[in-house]
Amino acid sequence: MATTSFLQAVSVSKIYPGVQGSGIKKLHLSITPGLITAIIGESGSGKSTLLRLFYGLLSPDNGEVLFKGDRIWGPEEKLIPGHDAMKMVTQHTDDLNLFAKVWDNVASMLPHTDLKGKKEKTERILEQLKMTRLADKRIVDLSGGEKQRVAIARALITNPQILLLDEPFNQVDTSFREGLQQDIRRIVKETGLTVIIVSHDPAEVLSMADELIVIKDGEILETGNPKSLYQMPQHLYTARLLTNCNVWTNEEAKACGLKTKAEHIVIYPEWVEIVKTWTSNDWQVKQILFKGCYEDLILENNGVGIRVLNYQFDKYTEGDKVNIKLSKWLEF
Repeated sequence: MATTSFLQAVSVSKIYPGVQGSGIKKLHLSITPGLITAIIGESGSGKSTLLRLFYGLLSPDNGEVLFKGDRIWGPEEKLIPGHDAMKMVTQHTDDLNLFAKVWDNVASMLPHTDLKGKKEKTERILEQLKMTRLADKRIVDLSGGEKQRVAIARALITNPQILLLDEPFNQVDTSFREGLQQDIRRIVKETGLTVIIVSHDPAEVLSMADELIVIKDGEILETGNPKSLYQMPQHLYTARLLTNCNVWTNEEAKACGLKTKAEHIVIYPEWVEIVKTWTSNDWQVKQILFKGCYEDLILENNGVGIRVLNYQFDKYTEGDKVNIKLSKWLEF
């Protein structure tokens, strides 16, 4: 007897009319329970559409979206759209009561039938998300990152089986973002919650997700764990999504001494080393960009550019001539 999938899209299509049709095209996908799955792709690739189909905010033109074997109802069939076993959090926090306290915003998601249990549960979720100190603050007095924590707390307090996150950290400062991501990972580990996140930030998905789904033009291009997709992407599109890599054409590669039959060569900045040599130094330092704990060196040779990471501050100046060594590259 076949095992029923947890959350599944079966030959799902949702096309938006226009000069260039966008949306989802005959997509097949199964979500693994108890993990954080990240959906990544360029703007207009269909990732947010897929998330809304999972939640029941959209109905597919063709195919079915199933949760534990049952079809998810769309907005035409359900008075209040959205699946009861799921909660969605977006980058917007418009549904918060701005002039009520954090405590009241979170606690209001629970019924009044068990006041003691309601109090205990509210305290627990505020503690899990490190928000106890904010309990008596009004929403209107919070920062964007703090409001986002409240939105996530409101979603989690009802014990959903699936938490859907649509670009949830766009309005969150970096210092808040990493802590919030760690808190969500901890909750997933402790409770078995399933999280599906849509994001355009490679650093976010690489550090947070257990599985990645790469979408291009409404179709799944490739899937895998973050480490394997980063190190060995099967498509140039994926490499460009996951890192600010150097991309050379075949002609540019040959101009720099690389013999290849591939159309494109991809070189991650960390695969480039500046080396001392007694032979000609063909690369010139064109720009030095301070990045905090390292510098980006922009080098040029025969009109071809390459970006290199440098951790030895003030070692190079613009105009210096250097040589480089590549430890690895990808061919597409």
